[in-house]
Amino acid sequence: MDAALFHGNLVRSSRIIYTPSAFARTNLIHLQEIGTLKAEKPHTSHRENLSSYLFFLVRAGSGELEYDGRSWRLHPGDCVFLDCRRGYYHRSSDDLWTLSWAHFYGPNMGGIYEKYRERGGRACFHPASLTGYEEILSDLFGLAASSDYIKDMRIFQRLTALLTLLMEESWNPEPVGDSAPRRRSLQEVKDFIDANYASRLTLDLLSERFFLNKFHLSRVFKEQFGVTINAYLLQVRITHAKQLLRFSGQSIEQIGQECGMNDANYFSRIFKKIEGVTPGEYRKKW
Repeated sequence: MDAALFHGNLVRSSRIIYTPSAFARTNLIHLQEIGTLKAEKPHTSHRENLSSYLFFLVRAGSGELEYDGRSWRLHPGDCVFLDCRRGYYHRSSDDLWTLSWAHFYGPNMGGIYEKYRERGGRACFHPASLTGYEEILSDLFGLAASSDYIKDMRIFQRLTALLTLLMEESWNPEPVGDSAPRRRSLQEVKDFIDANYASRLTLDLLSERFFLNKFHLSRVFKEQFGVTINAYLLQVRITHAKQLLRFSGQSIEQIGQECGMNDANYFSRIFKKIEGVTPGEYRKKW
């Protein structure tokens, strides 16, 4: 770590460097460090190749972030979410800032961060409210300082809540640029699929019904919901099929037809591909 960020006469900080259990390091998203600092002098901090992800928010003052080939001016209320394996700089300006932060890591964080970026998540963003983020950071600090014997699980729970907030924040329906047109929300398309999953639904049909170019529809649906239209339709059909397999006496062929998959062999093949077992095996197990 860059000692300049935390030591000497550059900052005043309250922080906890946390050592998770071997179980947490191997299986959970786990905390590495958490705290709050107040800059005493303007300074620059740089890190790279650090196996960590960093979330911080600016409570007061201002500064600058350089990350992934871009620069941002940071002001009160701004939040930052970074993959610390990539190099970054952040520096306090003369208007000395106050930050709250958490460093964390986990075996699946790479995929989570890539999904965040895929959905349009930004390294720097300004949420409508900081309350949820502040509460989570406060909870994490308290847990890290506690003697709770299952605190790694509780920390995992709060870090998951933080990542959920970040995912909610990540979809940015407006392309970069003040003059760019606003993208249309596709919730109505999703609702239509939910209501008509048993029918024959195609990209062309949805495109015609909602007066959208099918390539634009396909791209924006995935950006907004994190899954392709076809994959989402299959999720809905398989979910309803599982309900019928568990709570009805209908045959497997009837269930496939009721869920929009009229060919029994196709239904069984797709079901096994998604669930890892055939419809009959699923019914027997559950």
